[in-house]
Amino acid sequence: MRKALRWLLALAVFIGTLSTAGAATAAQPSQPGPTDIKDRLLAIPGMSLVQEKPYPGYRYFVLDYTQPVDHRHPDRGTFRQRITVLHKDTSRPTVFYTSGYNVSTNPSRSEPARIVDGNQVSLEYRFFTPSRPDPADWSKLDIWQAASDQHRVFEALKPVYSANWLATGGSKGGMTATYYKRFYPHDMNGVVAYVAPNDVVNNEDSAYDRFFAKVGTQECRDRLNAVQREALVRRGPLEKKYAQYAADHGYTFTTTGSLDKAYEAVVLDYVWGFWQYSLLKDCDSVPADAPHATDQAIWDSVDTISGFVAYTDQGLEQYTPYYYQAGTQLGAPTIRFPRIEHKLIRYGYQPPRTFVPRSIPMRFHPGAMRDVDTWVRHHARHMLFVYGQNDPWGSERFRLGAGARDAYVFTAPGMNHGANVAGLVPEQNALATARILEWAGVAPAAVEADPSVAKPLARYDAKLDVRDVEREPALRP
Repeated sequence: MRKALRWLLALAVFIGTLSTAGAATAAQPSQPGPTDIKDRLLAIPGMSLVQEKPYPGYRYFVLDYTQPVDHRHPDRGTFRQRITVLHKDTSRPTVFYTSGYNVSTNPSRSEPARIVDGNQVSLEYRFFTPSRPDPADWSKLDIWQAASDQHRVFEALKPVYSANWLATGGSKGGMTATYYKRFYPHDMNGVVAYVAPNDVVNNEDSAYDRFFAKVGTQECRDRLNAVQREALVRRGPLEKKYAQYAADHGYTFTTTGSLDKAYEAVVLDYVWGFWQYSLLKDCDSVPADAPHATDQAIWDSVDTISGFVAYTDQGLEQYTPYYYQAGTQLGAPTIRFPRIEHKLIRYGYQPPRTFVPRSIPMRFHPGAMRDVDTWVRHHARHMLFVYGQNDPWGSERFRLGAGARDAYVFTAPGMNHGANVAGLVPEQNALATARILEWAGVAPAAVEADPSVAKPLARYDAKLDVRDVEREPALRP
């Protein structure tokens, strides 16, 4: 009996000691971390500051982040990837933006960031300089590796920006946001993909031919077709002008193989380029009587819309990563020219291989886009696709199947490659805005009760929100 009492007394003392020690430990203040947002960002391993730029109501940072060249084998080398952060408040939602190309280092705000009044993280796509490994192993430029770049950035920044996240981007950036959601479906609370092409079967492009047969008005189509044909009829004198233009600016044609190939590529982009970046009202700027127009008028019109620099070595160099991806996974469109005699067209739409230096090996993988398309049709959640009625790239678009939930595909009437939520018809505009607010976790009670009253939470900023359509010269999304 005494032994039992001594054992109980010892146990009580032991428990009391643990409780006292625990209370003492809890009473000790934890080591404080950095509170300034710049310090918090730079405390992330692998993050370094390039520049901070002031902007009223925000803080704006240009950063570099260390990424693995190969996310499957992170021990096999790293590279520095450029990031920008438009910081408002860590309590606000964050929009993850990418153009699919280079990142701008000037403060700007995407439409979803304005709608949710949030932060914006923008990422430069891998292999666009300066975010390119050295030496460059081009086999590591694919949609999964790029999605893994985003995933790793998200994981690094999520402890700082703990509220909801949305992914967005336009054109190739819209494709990028979609691929990210496909490979890492649980990272983002929603996706807003603008004018994102979806070339599921690379060698079947009849949708584009149907588009060009009916877009705009007959008068506008006739004007454009006539200028394009006339530029081919006058190939001789205009190529002499092109040669002089190239000599004056130091342009060369090693990648395409000849000035003649580059010239035809520019001319064949003319009609496509007009509808991608212009509106129906802009037809007035197209020469009305092409056969009787001067050589200079034909040159000026083609140069303004297609850009004679586009297929020079110097014009192509920046976009090698895009053409590499188009020729290995994304696919590229081909269209016919029924109103132009075959004898005038020597090469037709040339494949991406033409625009990538021969030192870089390429092999097309037809399953990549089929996989993404199947996933979107059957598994899309919290996804919004916005297209422009007069944008050629919308001819092959993402579509939703029976498995999609809380996902939408909308078309902005009369709009081009710059289509956005604001350009949708009022009912769709309100619905899209309401869903974006809901996915971001900031929908006001009034919007939850009545989505038709949904509006952007942030006021329009004439500098921050004025963005030209992300014009990519030549046939690029």
